[in-house]
Amino acid sequence: MAAVIDNATHPAFEKLRSHRIDTLNLNVEEYRHRKTGARHLHLAADNDENVFFVALRTFPMDSTGVAHILEHTALCGSERYPVRDPFFMMIRRSLNTFMNAFTSSDWTAYPFASMNRKDFDNLLSVYLDSVFFSKLDPLDFAQEGHRLEFEKPDDPSTDLVYKGVVYNEMKGAMSSATSQLWQNLSSHLFPTTTYHYNSGGEPDHIVDLSYDDLIRFYKHHYHPSNAIFATYGNIPAREHHERFEELALKRFDKLDIELPVRDEKRMFAPVRVEQGYGVNEGEDTAGKTHIVMGWLLGHSFDLQENLEGQLLSSVLLENSASPLMRALETTDIGQAPSPMCGLEDSNREMTFVCGIEGSEAEKQRDLEALIEGTLQKVVEEGVSEERLEAILHQLELHQREIAGDSFPYGLQLIMSAIAPMVHGGDPVELLDLEPVLASLREKIRDPQYIPNLIRRKLLDNPHRVTLTLRPDDKLDARRQQAIREALAKRKAELTSEEVSHIVERAKALEERQMRKDDDSILPKVDLTDVPLQMPEPEARFDGDISATVYARGTNGLIYEQVVLPLPDLTEDELLLLPYYGALISEVGCGGLDYLQMQDRISAESGGIGASFTAKGRIDDVQNLSGYMIFSGKALARNRTALTKLLRDVYTSARFDEHDRIREIISQIRARREQAVTGSGHALAMGAAAQGSSPGAWLSFRLGGLAGIRGTKELDQALKDPAALEGFCQKLANLHDRIRQQAREFLVIGEEEQLPALIDDLKSSWQGDAGAESSRWTMEPVSFVTREAWLTSTQVNFCARAYSTVPVDHPDAAALTVLGGFLRNGYLHRAIREKGGAYGGGASQDSVNGNFRFFSYRDPRLADTLDDFDKALVWLQETEHEYQELEESILGVIGQLDRPRSPAGAARHAFHNKLFGRSAEQRARFRERVLSVTLDDLKRVAAAWLVPEKASTAVVTGPENRALVEGLGLAVQEL
Repeated sequence: MAAVIDNATHPAFEKLRSHRIDTLNLNVEEYRHRKTGARHLHLAADNDENVFFVALRTFPMDSTGVAHILEHTALCGSERYPVRDPFFMMIRRSLNTFMNAFTSSDWTAYPFASMNRKDFDNLLSVYLDSVFFSKLDPLDFAQEGHRLEFEKPDDPSTDLVYKGVVYNEMKGAMSSATSQLWQNLSSHLFPTTTYHYNSGGEPDHIVDLSYDDLIRFYKHHYHPSNAIFATYGNIPAREHHERFEELALKRFDKLDIELPVRDEKRMFAPVRVEQGYGVNEGEDTAGKTHIVMGWLLGHSFDLQENLEGQLLSSVLLENSASPLMRALETTDIGQAPSPMCGLEDSNREMTFVCGIEGSEAEKQRDLEALIEGTLQKVVEEGVSEERLEAILHQLELHQREIAGDSFPYGLQLIMSAIAPMVHGGDPVELLDLEPVLASLREKIRDPQYIPNLIRRKLLDNPHRVTLTLRPDDKLDARRQQAIREALAKRKAELTSEEVSHIVERAKALEERQMRKDDDSILPKVDLTDVPLQMPEPEARFDGDISATVYARGTNGLIYEQVVLPLPDLTEDELLLLPYYGALISEVGCGGLDYLQMQDRISAESGGIGASFTAKGRIDDVQNLSGYMIFSGKALARNRTALTKLLRDVYTSARFDEHDRIREIISQIRARREQAVTGSGHALAMGAAAQGSSPGAWLSFRLGGLAGIRGTKELDQALKDPAALEGFCQKLANLHDRIRQQAREFLVIGEEEQLPALIDDLKSSWQGDAGAESSRWTMEPVSFVTREAWLTSTQVNFCARAYSTVPVDHPDAAALTVLGGFLRNGYLHRAIREKGGAYGGGASQDSVNGNFRFFSYRDPRLADTLDDFDKALVWLQETEHEYQELEESILGVIGQLDRPRSPAGAARHAFHNKLFGRSAEQRARFRERVLSVTLDDLKRVAAAWLVPEKASTAVVTGPENRALVEGLGLAVQEL
């Protein structure tokens, strides 16, 4: 690509091109570093939230997790910052809106975001030094990766055990059947390339990685010639280049880096594979087999191939009206469509996967026949142009929408551009979809276009794998036995020098973990850098129809919500709410059945849904109020259709399609069960906190561990047709009660769209105001709980909770700061570094009035619970420095000031107001946070975190039953 002469470009870089994307309101600028060849993609946008991202192409050729362990270890000290843990130290010394690092299958990335320029520059200097001049201390490798230690580190007579943060992280990750499903399928679809291996690491293979292997991988991969830089925001590219050059790039020359980047060798016949996955010993294995089919497709970085893949996936799987999804949802071969269903386009070559879960191994051929027959039928019957237009409409809407409520928007854009940059494609094309969408609109006019795609990519494609993953209740026991035997054999063969080395290394590691580094060498922001209160989005109110209206830069989208207070409900009706919310957009409506409604929703909107939200008062968590929210979004040109769609669903949703409702409940069960290994810490905290307030109890019953168990019981009960009919009638009765409530509206869009949008609302809803009825309330909740929830997991999730105060109580701010203070000063070291868990911490939940400790993917259990208590002793008995307090305050302010998308900020402001959280109250809380003292922390801990009043909950495996019973925890079966 020829360089563009540009005097504004830094001399160390050449500008390759600049491209305006109007639909995203940004300019894409592409540069190359002259000396090393490093690439830089800059997304110039009028946004204060600046994002930095550097990725290295990493192509591991084994499952030792070398790229993943290197990602962790690289952040443990560098040339300019030779402290033990600069990454976690900077989290505390920063106003970042995002800081992380992650390992993909073929790249490793180090991103951060900040709205403060000083903070951005501080983080950039630490990140660049960590990536390109990392120390990689052998003790950090032992801590973050894996090590051998005696069970009592200083006692060689005890058993040898494996320890390490990544080792335990991946034990937790690979406890999930879904993770095993994906990894096993990939290993057979990609028999010869990097995707054959688990880039995160298989626990049994992680222990084979040596420190020398890590160093070799670092030297080969972590070089600017193998680097891709990306930035987003309002800092000009030239200013980034000055920093990149000064802090890192000027010290490097070009390096020719050989990496095994090639296409997979094609198979000439489909392959069938059967493998086992571990479940609890003695567990019923009926109906727990996963069967999936996967095809290898074309290059992800070829825009035409990519969008054809997305089109194909949407035609077949987008919703319940899509032919393949419908076949998978309605078949009796399995319980629900596989969570793997869809297109995976982040690898060099894409994969298309479909299948089911909740089946039996012998149904493999039946599923193949079902899928092949469905594909053949689509080829023969074709797909209507209206349906294809609806799919292109979804692609356009997805591309236009400004996200960023959970993840910085600029980082989302960078993440979508990184795959083509890694694999040799054009990132600009993938960001600027308008031209290719126009070309696809032309192509879909040919009725044979989609049938030909299905033939070429699926039916006539022999590179196909059918994987059957069946439950094996003996597998985990065999694995644990093999590990015990291998460790016993290893111990028997140890020389006295090796024994001494293991003991000495454990001692050296503990000394290193306990050492207080001089963190003054790290840059920092302080409280003088904290901005004034962030401005609130301004709302206006239309009294004619009780509508709160926000004019926001939404890039051509509109958002509507219908908001109504919950009527007085019984406990049984209350427990129906999650199912009601999930089903409302999945069932028929008026004269349309659910299939016709799915098509209508896809053609007219970006999706609709209903959700339940409840909070206590700002001064009393026991006084709960709740609302049902019907939500939708659409392109502005579809505003009238969206308003009518929401109105129709609100008034006329039907709960008489019994088979459909049965299918959806099965799918909800499957998804909720799979969530346990990924969200075990949140579920454990919810269980521990359930007795602190009505809101906490409700969260536990509806969405927590009790809710998951309730869904399993409901799914089982609905196999009885009479029970199913009764359930559907209850949903219909609940709907009748909800839709009679008085309502108000939330409307968000661009200024010029709003008048017509309000007119639509008035014409659609006027004369139907609903009626005020007695509002739902709950009795106060206050009790202590001690529970252990048993499920299939190789690691533990521990939690302890204390009842505390609501958000407007004078102590709420100090308790909120205390969470970060305990994590930074004690829990991180005790639970992650020394204990080997993937994470641990503490936080105040002022919505529900409780303070929670937690650990995540934790090899320990009783010792972690002890550490929660020791953290409180440490707080009271240690002399603390002001800087530690300041760091915790900064962390809280960073969370309070976290930017949101334009629509997200408006929604947040509206819902705050709905529950009495005014701008004045939030300003008051912010001021209290900024004025917290060290004495305040000790005082509120002594007042509220009283060990005798602690509630405890753990999520663990059945092998720990005796242990948790010995701790006085009541055993609950999940």
